[in-house]
Amino acid sequence: MKYCDHVLILSVYILTFLIGLPANVLCLCALTLKVQSKATPTDVLLLNLTVSDLLFLLILPLKMHEAASGMRWDLPYFLCSVTSLVFYSTIYTSSLLLMAVSVDRFWSVAFPIHYKLLRKPVYAMVGAAIAFVFGSAGCGILFLTQHLLRGNDTINASVCYENFTPRQLAFLLPARLYLSSVLFLVPLLVCAFCYLSCIRLLYARSRICSRKRQKAVGMALGTLLVFVVCFLPYNLSHLLGYLHGQSPPWRYYTVLLSTANTCLDPIIFYFSSSTFQATIKHSLYRLLGCRL
Repeated sequence: MKYCDHVLILSVYILTFLIGLPANVLCLCALTLKVQSKATPTDVLLLNLTVSDLLFLLILPLKMHEAASGMRWDLPYFLCSVTSLVFYSTIYTSSLLLMAVSVDRFWSVAFPIHYKLLRKPVYAMVGAAIAFVFGSAGCGILFLTQHLLRGNDTINASVCYENFTPRQLAFLLPARLYLSSVLFLVPLLVCAFCYLSCIRLLYARSRICSRKRQKAVGMALGTLLVFVVCFLPYNLSHLLGYLHGQSPPWRYYTVLLSTANTCLDPIIFYFSSSTFQATIKHSLYRLLGCRL
């Protein structure tokens, strides 16, 4: 990899960290206040999505160190496995949680009476736990290939999650394709169906105010933007990697796009409800007031 590529990767990581960390910390404070006062299923799901993004951002400095070292792994090798697991599993955890939010929004619009009867935060907590388990377990299987399928080859501790043997690739490439189909394509289709249905139903009801319609459109566009910009290129590399029998050389650049997820998610949170918008503004004003 060229020197300019290392600089680009490091720059994207630094920019993502500087923007994503304060934005998600602010969201965490606002969502925590909302959940403590009056929790809703959407609030619980968005809180877990924020936690997922913060986990990603907390291990990002290790990836910065890797990029600054010319994509060589100079840290203890067990940190490579931990960093890679968190780094990649949060991509699929986020897609599953975004899917859960879309289902919750669709249910509230399409079946409002049943939704009020079943509107219990505990269901959202169970759904969030399932998202974390599936996201972590799926990627955990992939990283076991580094250790269980290397054959007689020793681990190259100077690189992290790269330079796979043919035996590892024979398992890794189909597994990546399967995970991207289940943990990316299915959530994308569900989100598209739910939000498009929400918009259609809201515009079909004349008594719905325009502000609520605009909020639904904003959430739909924000969520689909995350899937198309952040997740689609990364998962497309899995499909092409499976077809060509090796990871495409540009795959790492798709990983960079996936990091933007942590910066775009707060935008989705902002459109989630007017109460959340007010909480964000109040928290921001207090923060600025304390600094003045």
